[in-house]
Amino acid sequence: MSFLLRSIKPADKPQLMELLRNTPEFEPFEIPVAEEIIESSYNEPGQYYSTIVAEIGTAVKGFVCFGHTPLTVATWDIYWMAVAQDKRGLGIGRALLNKVEERIVSAGGKLVLVETSSKPNYLNTRRFYRHSGYKRIARIVDFYSPKDHLLILEKRF
Repeated sequence: MSFLLRSIKPADKPQLMELLRNTPEFEPFEIPVAEEIIESSYNEPGQYYSTIVAEIGTAVKGFVCFGHTPLTVATWDIYWMAVAQDKRGLGIGRALLNKVEERIVSAGGKLVLVETSSKPNYLNTRRFYRHSGYKRIARIVDFYSPKDHLLILEKRF
């Protein structure tokens, strides 16, 4: 199955919101935060956030939101990433991550950070990043809630 990677458009928002609501790793209270970032990425492209979507036909089936970390020279963050459950395992996530890393390196980026959860339902997320060359560099105990630790991952170029 083929898919297209492209920059976000305002018309993508309803499909992205549906994708987020149907992604079991995300809690309902997190969705409004993602919505603000998504809106910022098309209202002010590249100023704070950039978003790439994966499209199959006319359906958005994945996305990644990233940006240059404020007050740094060459550090970037990956803020949000999701692939529709029924499309996982097809290489969409890998393609999105590769595209982000290409853009970061071409912009002079040297370090990419990802913050994620230690919850069991994030195991596949952590494996995905580990297999993509990211290493865990920090763990902050009980950050999100009791027994849900913040894990900080990095990849250097």
